[in-house]
Amino acid sequence: MTREAIAPLPKPKNAQGAPRKTGVEVELSGLTEAQIARLAVQAMGGEAQQSSGNDWEVSGSAIGDLQIYLDIFLRKEADSAFKDLSLRIGREVIPVEIVTAPLDREGLFQLSDFLDLLRSEGAEGTGSSLLFGFGLHLNPEIASAQDCDVVRPLLAYALIEEWMRDAQPIERTRELLPFTAPYPKKLISELARLGPDASLEQVIHAYRGVTLSRNHGLDMLPIFVELRPDLIAASEGKGGTVSPRPAFHFRLPDCRIDDPDWSLDTEWRRWWLVESIAADTHLLEDLCREWLAEQEGVHLFGTRWVKRCATLLEGTGLA
Repeated sequence: MTREAIAPLPKPKNAQGAPRKTGVEVELSGLTEAQIARLAVQAMGGEAQQSSGNDWEVSGSAIGDLQIYLDIFLRKEADSAFKDLSLRIGREVIPVEIVTAPLDREGLFQLSDFLDLLRSEGAEGTGSSLLFGFGLHLNPEIASAQDCDVVRPLLAYALIEEWMRDAQPIERTRELLPFTAPYPKKLISELARLGPDASLEQVIHAYRGVTLSRNHGLDMLPIFVELRPDLIAASEGKGGTVSPRPAFHFRLPDCRIDDPDWSLDTEWRRWWLVESIAADTHLLEDLCREWLAEQEGVHLFGTRWVKRCATLLEGTGLA
């Protein structure tokens, strides 16, 4: 990977002036937890140890600590019959998950190299399973707790999601599963009416009034609960436990680790685009206005938003 990859975000520093970091969650198959842990130590140093059952941890690697485990919903229940059954038959359909510590840009480069190593050792991605689509989740730290640094990236994503799914399709297996459901159009319209200068309080009220599901391409509940627990509680999330944190939970990207033309940068570019649009207030305002106008029209052959969105992005050199 060239050093032009993993492009710096438009706001590369956090509120303390330190580089923003991004946690990464990688789902894959073809290798066991133990194999991945040993390869991590081989490539990046540190110490691997089996922590619980088949779960592994790597501590002190060049990119910090890693957690590696079979991604079973009830995996923490040691006596769960479901867990036992899944461990016996699930490796063909349930991914192994690698969870990193928050990484700076150099750490993302090293993780990308490690994913290349896993590919060479037989790792398989989302296209290898008919039952489970494997994702690569990005958790970029927010630039600050100011309303605009949360509201505008959310608004940008909501407005371009339909275009992004058309221009950069995710694997069909993941599209059919509920884990990355598109935002409801009602939510997008409410966010567009509020606009780029909306308060976080207004946005949270709008969001929770339409959906409390965690299973969207961009799951905002961890940020909302972290910043405004007075407005929304962790227990209200549907589709998994909400862990409060000051980071976006970008669930849309694929893990196509067995594809030699794919890399971590392939998926990073999706989020870089979201934040680049968020940094352009005039573009955001244009997208809001055009989205609302599009929804007011009657179209016999469906929405024209994908084409209109592409035109607006092309006009700024972002598409």
